[in-house]
Amino acid sequence: MAARPILIDTTRLLTRLRHAAPSGIDRVDLAYARRFLGGQPDRRGVAITARGPRLVPADRIRQLMALIGGRWREEIAAADDPVLDRIRARLGGGARPPAAPARRRALPRIDPAETLFRIAALSWPEAATAPRDAIYLHTSHIRLDRPERFAWLNDRRDVKPVFFVHDLIPIEFPEYGVPGEAARHRTRMQTVARHAAAVLANSDDVARRFTAHCEAEGWRRPAVAVAPLGVEEAFTRDPPAFRGARPYFVVCSTIEARKNHLLLLQVWRDLAGALGPDCPALVIVGRRGWEAEAAIDLLDRCPAIAPHVIEAPGLSTPALAELVRGARGLLMPSFAEGYGIPVVEALSLGTPVIASDILVHREIAGGRATFVHPLDGPGWQAAIVGAAREPGPGYRPPTWAAHFRVVDEVLASL
Repeated sequence: MAARPILIDTTRLLTRLRHAAPSGIDRVDLAYARRFLGGQPDRRGVAITARGPRLVPADRIRQLMALIGGRWREEIAAADDPVLDRIRARLGGGARPPAAPARRRALPRIDPAETLFRIAALSWPEAATAPRDAIYLHTSHIRLDRPERFAWLNDRRDVKPVFFVHDLIPIEFPEYGVPGEAARHRTRMQTVARHAAAVLANSDDVARRFTAHCEAEGWRRPAVAVAPLGVEEAFTRDPPAFRGARPYFVVCSTIEARKNHLLLLQVWRDLAGALGPDCPALVIVGRRGWEAEAAIDLLDRCPAIAPHVIEAPGLSTPALAELVRGARGLLMPSFAEGYGIPVVEALSLGTPVIASDILVHREIAGGRATFVHPLDGPGWQAAIVGAAREPGPGYRPPTWAAHFRVVDEVLASL
């Protein structure tokens, strides 16, 4: 790729310091920041602030990356993760021997970090002063519903914007989002269509949907390249399988209506009644989200499932890899997805997968999962009782190296 100045939008990373664990889009932002912000003088961050877009100084980028490493607990070994210990206690696996205290590198003492970053941003240079012929990479959807924040690109035609489109779910399935989100997401996609020199998508399914949406709206259609998201190293370096005294299944996602936890909890209520003490456990890795009142009511008020369902938000990546590898199956009953990274993570570990029968799951699983319609409760129950079929040999997980080869080709073509 020709050497050109590169600007990475770090707005989302700056607003996610308050969270203990990253979401899927957070991981993408972090992967791009690590890949492109190596301290070179022609690599800068961009923060979209209320005072306009600003260039993030290199020392602030290093500070941000160090803070993220500590706040998101991504580097904690599975043996040191207290969330995994709580799961072990619930599954009857006994207490593990105490591990040696983890050595943690010192982090900058900024409290509250996000507020101080916002204050500091007021003195950072405006993005309009970016080096000539720069490439601007925006890898989340953040602030795209505020098109005026990107007006500076109209005056800097030498800057080539590249946007990552993760999904069109709020537009196509507005019933799963908060009120008004469909209109906001339409504005986001319009901002992309208006400015993008190129678009990256995580799947063929998303690429088709984005292009079709642009056609239906009469917008310009930027070129779209498909770059499947890579699997983190923790899922490819043969971690040990987590063991408990009872079998368990894992569902890994924020608890929200689109993810269809309600179906799984109703299945587990039936399994608890039919199997009693032989009922397998369900481990939910993810925090409580939005538009999921019915599922949360079951979690809080259903005594039948209480002994069998474990909520485990904030699990570190190495601990998650061990947990998924030891599971009887990874469950992914979503109504809609842009990608579905837990599916490829589980298949990378050789863990059977039961997933909803939607196009993107068939695309990324390569025929190595059990597919069930997201409304087929008896079908899900039968698949769970059967513990799913083995994923079979030959699954090659997508890697970040392959992802960035596609990205480099796109950037070199601009």
